[in-house]
Amino acid sequence: MQVTRSNSSARPAAVAAGIVSGAAALGAGELVAAGRENWQSPVVGVAEAVIERVPRSVKDFGVERFGTNDKLALVIGILVFSVVFAAVLGLIARRRPVVAAAGFVGFALVGVWGSQQAVTASLSSALPSLAAGAAGVATLRFLMRQASTPVVDADVAAGVAVDTVIRPERRVFLLSAAGFVAVAGVAAAGGRALRGRFSAASSRNSVTLPTPAAPLAPAPAGVSSPTPGVSSFFTPNADFYRIDTAVEVPQVRAEEWELRIHGMVDKELRLSYDDLLRRSVVEEDITLTCVSNTVGGDLLGTARWLGVPLRELLDEAGVRPGANQLVGRSVDGWTSGLPIDAIDGRPALLAIGMNGEPLPLEHGFPARVIVSGLYGYVSATKWITELEVTTFDAFDAYWVTRGWDQQAPIKTMARIDTPRTLAKIKPGTVAIGGVAWAQTVGIAKVEVKIDGGEFVEATLADQQNVNTWRLWSWQWQDATPGRHRITVRATDADGNVQTEERADPFPNGASGWMSIFVDVTDA
Repeated sequence: MQVTRSNSSARPAAVAAGIVSGAAALGAGELVAAGRENWQSPVVGVAEAVIERVPRSVKDFGVERFGTNDKLALVIGILVFSVVFAAVLGLIARRRPVVAAAGFVGFALVGVWGSQQAVTASLSSALPSLAAGAAGVATLRFLMRQASTPVVDADVAAGVAVDTVIRPERRVFLLSAAGFVAVAGVAAAGGRALRGRFSAASSRNSVTLPTPAAPLAPAPAGVSSPTPGVSSFFTPNADFYRIDTAVEVPQVRAEEWELRIHGMVDKELRLSYDDLLRRSVVEEDITLTCVSNTVGGDLLGTARWLGVPLRELLDEAGVRPGANQLVGRSVDGWTSGLPIDAIDGRPALLAIGMNGEPLPLEHGFPARVIVSGLYGYVSATKWITELEVTTFDAFDAYWVTRGWDQQAPIKTMARIDTPRTLAKIKPGTVAIGGVAWAQTVGIAKVEVKIDGGEFVEATLADQQNVNTWRLWSWQWQDATPGRHRITVRATDADGNVQTEERADPFPNGASGWMSIFVDVTDA
């Protein structure tokens, strides 16, 4: 006797079908996105659209929690949501397949919306998301049909429990699901690999930087700290912090790049990368700081930059009376706005080199703006394509429209690099050290105190210039067992003591003294 029994899409199979269908959708989106340089995968398109519209509090949380990995965390979050969403659609498909299909269509439409937000978007930019939606619907329909195939159960008549037997149809379902996962993985990996042909890496590798007319001497040994654990004076390019709004690093080839200088000028300028290489260039040692840096944070670094002085370019264009803002525009549409008078009396470059090599791709190749003493959000435009001379009344830059201050000079700050907070250290002499900065003014003094004691002056490393951080160290001679609090503060060269008043980064940079706790123990 044979008994006919329907598998009726058991929940685990439905969930698996949904997740596999989601993977197929994402894989198809990645593969199709490799078709053109200005196309984006649905995940990247949605991530960049979210960054564009996310509330300030969410953005601050992301940077504070994940630092330079904030965009990676966002992408992972979108992927996790996609998996959960696809699993739910699989469950819905058991009873309402049309609704589940509509869910994948909605998924595709969200991707289409994200794809149209980019500056370089065209109608064809929607194709990766549409392909993702179609792949998701087709895969789900196929797998659900297999999962619900009626099976002839001869084992029931033989007295064998149905749930202990793996039916051939179930094997087919599992093999099909595994096949789709494999294809999705190959499609995603293939798409990412194919996008490599749009990389600007080969363009960067072919650049030979010009020699400055007056090269800077190597930084003397005295600018470094003798205390192990303190930051190096120059931050290696690979370790330099990166905060921007680009989920994927823009790929701008030097041979195709052009800078337009326009607005309230007597003569509009258009400069190619070769034009920059033929100009007289200068070197400047400058510390950059991100406004999102919290007290004691690591969103700053020092590099030797090579570039053309901005003042020379503006003088050549001729700034008209009344202009007071220089707006930088990136290839991805991001904008900054700095006071024009800020480029006088301090280093301000259209930079093409960083620590002796062309700008890394993630730091703005082919060119970016570097201005000492201003937080990056008002000055440091990467992948720059335009400089517009205008007024603050006429234009609000990207972060200004989101509530941040129009003009944001960097605040004086000191940081403890070593020991780390809650470190366990031996009694006796303890080496303490870190960095301090007050760009364009310079650091005159750093002081340290233990618990509620008096501030004691630390030893300063040599000062390279007033536009860079200054390293400091101090020997704690009589560390006794127990938990202790170490506090640091800086004084700038004008005699202004770093404020103790605590403030969040919004709207113009964090402030407050940095304190850490350490445990002194014999154990």
